[in-house]
Amino acid sequence: MTTTAALGTGLTPRQADRRRRILRAATTLAARGGYEAVQMREVAETAEVALGTLYRYFPSKVHLLVAVMQEQLQHLHEQVRRHPPTGDDPAGRVAETLTQAFHALQREPRLAEAMVRALSFADRSVGAEVDAVSAVTSAIVLDAAQLGPTPSPGQQAALRVIGHTWHATLLAWLSGRASLAEVRGDLHTAARLLVL
Repeated sequence: MTTTAALGTGLTPRQADRRRRILRAATTLAARGGYEAVQMREVAETAEVALGTLYRYFPSKVHLLVAVMQEQLQHLHEQVRRHPPTGDDPAGRVAETLTQAFHALQREPRLAEAMVRALSFADRSVGAEVDAVSAVTSAIVLDAAQLGPTPSPGQQAALRVIGHTWHATLLAWLSGRASLAEVRGDLHTAARLLVL
C-alpha cells in the first residue's frame, strides 16, 4: 500500500515537515547501524511522531528506506544540476557522476547498505517508491549525459540499463565482490549505450 505521504506528494507543510523528520531519523539510524538498526519504534521516537503516524507515512521499513534512497538521490540530482559534469562525452560524464555517487556512499557505508538492502527486498507493494527511485536515477543520468530533455526510445532503454547496472554494481561493491575501479568500468561500459 503506497500513500501519497510515502511518496512525499500532496502534503500540507506540516505533513511535509513530519515526513522530513521521519526520513532524517531513519537516515541517522541507518548510518549508525545499517539495515537492522532501523526499527520502526525507534524511528518514531527519534522523529517525535506516534508509531501509528509513522506507519501511515511508511507501511514498512522497506518503504521507509527506499524513500530514504529516493531522498539521497534527489540531493545528488540537485548537485548534478548545480555543478554539471564537464567530461568530453556523454558516457564519460555519466560514469563520472555515478562514480561520485559511489564515493558519497563510501562515506556512509551502513546507510548505503540499508538503502540497497531495502531496494533489493522491495516487493510489489513498494512499486511506486521503487519507480520513484528509478525515475530520479534516470533523471541524474540524463542530466549528466547532457543529451537534452527528451531521450529517444533507444536512450530510454539505455537509461534503464544504466539504472540496472548501477543497482547491480552497488550490490557487488557493498558485498565486497567489486572494487571501485571495476564499478567505474562497468558504469562507463553501460553509459556508452546512450550514444550507440
